Amino acid sequence: MREILTVTLNPTLDVSASTPLVAPHLKLRCADERLDPGGGGINVSRAVARLGGASTAFAALAGVTGDLAAAMLEGEGIGVARFAGPGLTRQSFAVTEAQSGQQYRFVMAGPQWSEGDVAAMLDALGQAISADAMVVLSGSLPPGVAPEVQGRIGALARAQGGRFLLDTSGPALSAAAAGMPGGPVDVLRMDRAEAEELAGRSFDTPEALALFGRVLLRAGVADHLVMALGAEGNVGVWAEGAVHCRPPVVKVVSAVGAGDSLMGALTLALAQGESLADAVRLGTAAAAAAVTTPATELFDGATARRLAAEVTVTPLDLPPL
Repeated sequence: MREILTVTLNPTLDVSASTPLVAPHLKLRCADERLDPGGGGINVSRAVARLGGASTAFAALAGVTGDLAAAMLEGEGIGVARFAGPGLTRQSFAVTEAQSGQQYRFVMAGPQWSEGDVAAMLDALGQAISADAMVVLSGSLPPGVAPEVQGRIGALARAQGGRFLLDTSGPALSAAAAGMPGGPVDVLRMDRAEAEELAGRSFDTPEALALFGRVLLRAGVADHLVMALGAEGNVGVWAEGAVHCRPPVVKVVSAVGAGDSLMGALTLALAQGESLADAVRLGTAAAAAAVTTPATELFDGATARRLAAEVTVTPLDLPPL
């Protein structure tokens, strides 16, 4: 099995709670308070752990909030390769209004990075990547960090004979879709809305979405695409084929962490030598399990394994690449 190294450049200390009613000008008394270490790559590592796997979380953790996040990760049995990032690790807040069931999410930008911070991070990351590792870059980039850093991280992974998996959004995803120096990403994840923004058109069926994935493969953007359809599941696309993995119907409590749960399960399955189709099946089950849990809580591993047997996998008939 390949080693897994997750990379989180803009981690967060996630704070969640509930209150009877969200209204202005009042002191809103909260209950069900919860603290979790967060940020894309960190949650990928936590998802891997929920499924019985092991990973190391390379994270830019700074100040007292960074100390707390690192201690909580270690308390979950996750190895931490800590880079002392600038400023103070940000906090994010999720408040559920009990009366309506609506959730309000407040996400801070994070500390500003300098070019020196980026150079120091890349040096530390290069030393943390082991041979043949699965390197997963997930989550937002900090202010001051240009999207081209994604290509530099991918190059570090490939220099060690490893695989580079990327889950990003916004300008960083646009930059990745335009192609990065050093070759295609091994696995690129996006959702349907992001794919539609890139393509400038809508995709009404899994087949249409998969065909756009083939366009990205043909352009050398990635070797494998995983494209999320929300409650309809996920599409996996590679040179020789494509599949649509549809989850069973579950009761949605909170969508927080579904994408990271998908990425964690997918990465673990690939690290264990599974095919992309089987990896997307497990990732679809983990995402389905994640939405049944409240606030920032991730999925239960046993539930994800059970749901994996209920995921419907349909091969998609696409023309050869």
